[in-house]
Amino acid sequence: MLTVEETIAGADATQIPKQRGESLLDTAVRYAEERHWDVFPGTWLEAVDGVQRCSCDSATCPAPGAHPTRPDWAGQATGSATVARRMWQKQPNASILLPTGRTFDAISVPETAGFLALARMQRMELTLGPVTLTPDRRMHFFVLTGASAKVPDLVRKLGWSIGALDLVTLAEGAYVAAPPTRFGSRGAVQWACRPTAANRWLPDAEELISPLTYACGRDR
Repeated sequence: MLTVEETIAGADATQIPKQRGESLLDTAVRYAEERHWDVFPGTWLEAVDGVQRCSCDSATCPAPGAHPTRPDWAGQATGSATVARRMWQKQPNASILLPTGRTFDAISVPETAGFLALARMQRMELTLGPVTLTPDRRMHFFVLTGASAKVPDLVRKLGWSIGALDLVTLAEGAYVAAPPTRFGSRGAVQWACRPTAANRWLPDAEELISPLTYACGRDR
């Protein structure tokens, strides 16, 4: 049973170590090599007149340093550690982005609802997959692929309309930013529940949807 902010101990080769002090390159390679996640490099931050700006050059960028660099990003994503190393060697400051709909989907909810759901999941002794916490106050719960087809009906069965809740399933064609990617001056993406050997096998969306729906309903 994983707990919020669980630390990773030991040297199990199936675990993603703490990223403090690690380069973005090393971390991206670990995601591909140890977790078998597809990765691709996104934009990065550049100092302009003492201010951190996105490499896309937009002064109003909504996710500075944390979005794709080109429209065909899906074809750029790779599960090869060798290719990932080569891509980040070209731009070592590039953000780490993970396409959804391949090895996992993600259920995105507001941070307040996410923490409430985590507390309920722990009381229910549910097995969680990795969960990210982003600087724009969202939490992404990693689940098995196929979630986008199931979630609307599951939510309806719980008495809610999917349109009434701030609960979004990220599947094919979408992506999430992975730790330690930074969103401008707002801070870095963090793990609320870290990837470990214990959660290599992801839960199905059906296992988590009840506490997530309850929490989003409370958070409206």
